[in-house]
Amino acid sequence: MATDEPGVNISGGVHGSTFAIGSHAHAESHHGTAPGRDEAAEALLTAVRELRADLTRVRATDETAALDTALAETEEEIVTTGQAGPTRRERLRGLLDDSQALVGLIASAGAVAGLLGL
Repeated sequence: MATDEPGVNISGGVHGSTFAIGSHAHAESHHGTAPGRDEAAEALLTAVRELRADLTRVRATDETAALDTALAETEEEIVTTGQAGPTRRERLRGLLDDSQALVGLIASAGAVAGLLGL
């Protein structure tokens, strides 16, 4: 650390705290409360969970593994932030578009695709 830089000293307990350090830092805290979800996010979360469950019933491939990973990440994002961001939704759209045979075979894949605008 350079001698002209400010120092940070934290002593004692910091449980349940949120910190952001730096000139462009941003901290957002949701301690003890889940973020709110609108109807669209709730519907997408339900459809994502159903599709993940259905994927366990089909033969695993590289495509289904990639789709399951993206679905898990989408589920986590909706649960933690209350929504699936545009980048996450676009990634899912691309994976579902590449898996049209799966979308036609599994009703839950069609539900997720429909909620993503495919």
